[in-house]
Amino acid sequence: MSAGFFALFDDIAVLMDDVAVMSKVATKKTAGVLGDDLAVNADKASGFASSRELPVLWAITKGSLLNKLIILPIAFLLSAFMPWLIVPILMLGGIYLAYEGAEKIYEYFVPHNQEEKHTTFEPMSEEEILSVEKDKIKSAILTDFILSIEIVIIALGTVMEKTLPVQIMVVSFIAILATIGVYGIVALIVRMDDMGYGLVTMNNGKSKILQIIGEILITALPKVIKSLTIIGTIAMLLVAGGIFVHNIHELHHLFKGIPTLLGELIVGLWIGAVTLIVIKIFSGVRSLVKN
Repeated sequence: MSAGFFALFDDIAVLMDDVAVMSKVATKKTAGVLGDDLAVNADKASGFASSRELPVLWAITKGSLLNKLIILPIAFLLSAFMPWLIVPILMLGGIYLAYEGAEKIYEYFVPHNQEEKHTTFEPMSEEEILSVEKDKIKSAILTDFILSIEIVIIALGTVMEKTLPVQIMVVSFIAILATIGVYGIVALIVRMDDMGYGLVTMNNGKSKILQIIGEILITALPKVIKSLTIIGTIAMLLVAGGIFVHNIHELHHLFKGIPTLLGELIVGLWIGAVTLIVIKIFSGVRSLVKN
């Protein structure tokens, strides 16, 4: 009886050791996407009133956790029964990310609400603010869903040869890390100015070092957010381009002679531009039909 228990403990130890090793490998494989996820979501979670930043971020985090709960079982089932379907799903997500990145660039150069911004000076009502907030949260959760698929699929690809228990534990660990780690860092970023203001207030001129650190945190936030907006847009295009370059051999060979990131950026931008043009044409035709 005791021998059976020791054998069970030994099996568990071997399993956990295998999980630990594969988790390190999977973390390295998904590090790039996790970095992109951080940049994209920091951009999505910024731009809210100070008092609403943490509630909004918590709402996005809960949505992200729900995304993982939906994606993980489906990913394991697809891996077991329909592995051929994973790449097409991944590419559909890539098209969406490329479109979002291209649309941000388009709106920067051609702001479609320019006239409304110059003619409307009335402050928004609480209901309007909450409506805009809800739309931004939905957009952030949808983008997180696409990036979560990418992270889960990449992590799953590193443990495809392992047993199902190892697959479940490793991929679930990466999914949890992606949510807690990414949104924890995002929370620190969006609250930089408040932390800086707290340091300045508590210090009250006693320490020059704390005073300087506080002032840097306060003044750096707008620059960090602006940088993350640019980085987040580039990140979406890179992730989208990477999906196609890594899964379409012709594209992989086409950009073989140039740096990988540049090739992925070109592909992501091209796919995003084509998708944006198609959607603009469709929207224009639909408007003509309605009128």
